[in-house]
Amino acid sequence: MQNPEVFILAIESSCDDTAASILQNDKVLSNVVANQLIHNQYGGVVPELASRAHQQNIVPVIDAALRNANIQKEQLSAIAFTQGPGLMGSLLVGSSFAKSIALALQIPLIAVNHMQAHVLAHFIDEEGYEKPTFPFLALTISGGHTQIIKVDGYFDMTVIGETTDDAVGEAFDKSAKILGLPYPGGPLIDKCAQLGNPKAFAFTKPKVPGLDFSFSGLKTAILYFIQKKKIENPNFITENLNDICASIQHTIIEILMDKLKLAVKETGIKQIAIGGGVSANSGIRSTLKETENKYGWKTFIPKFEYTTDNAAMIGIVGYQKFLSQKFETSSVVSKARIQL
Repeated sequence: MQNPEVFILAIESSCDDTAASILQNDKVLSNVVANQLIHNQYGGVVPELASRAHQQNIVPVIDAALRNANIQKEQLSAIAFTQGPGLMGSLLVGSSFAKSIALALQIPLIAVNHMQAHVLAHFIDEEGYEKPTFPFLALTISGGHTQIIKVDGYFDMTVIGETTDDAVGEAFDKSAKILGLPYPGGPLIDKCAQLGNPKAFAFTKPKVPGLDFSFSGLKTAILYFIQKKKIENPNFITENLNDICASIQHTIIEILMDKLKLAVKETGIKQIAIGGGVSANSGIRSTLKETENKYGWKTFIPKFEYTTDNAAMIGIVGYQKFLSQKFETSSVVSKARIQL
């Protein structure tokens, strides 16, 4: 029988969002995120500025998470934090704070793999959302990662396909930059794509063997296409922005779906769960939902707030690790790169 009084404080600081969440067992009581707008003017995340902003945000964010959950710190059962992957300076802010709280309260410390958290976010107890059963395939898509993972258990995961170069989120953002759209450009491409014709322009899909991905060639193809068209017509982007965005998004979705179809064929698994910041993309969500009728798949799409970097997903891993007594000492180290 589950202990109704397991309270986990989770801390996420892998990149440029400072987040804290309180979970009671697998239910989210609070989920607070502080965004760092300073990076917008630089067209990307500046690591040094990110770590400084984490230092400013982490105390107010944790305080807000506790207040929103109506929980006293003395009630906490354990502290979970993101060990990696991520920006080293950002990770160190979160891990140092987590270690300090755990030591002060004399409660267990739990280290969490950020990518594992994107997968297990589907096990947060949320009304109206069905949880996948093992085994299932997870497509994790973000600014830094593109992976297909075979999930046989909470801590039994195997990467069966991943990007050989750039991640899908970077492909969206770099394409947006080519078009002159501000950072972060991925959501803007999605917004414009909804108003455009996805078949207006054709981009060649990279030929990558097996279940692996590659997006560097697509970015280059988009760059050369835009440069050529601007020579012919200086107003080409302005006059065709929605169609360009729709065509780029359509191509990226096709690349993802081609690999997913192959993964289903090779594994025989027809349960598909998506996670990571790019899974907030409306085109990807609707296309994946269509596969339920088209291919007989069962798809799992999380709430928007659990797709981008957040601490609730760190907390659900923390809860499962708490049940298994997978604790760390204060000597645990943050890792910019970490295996699943």
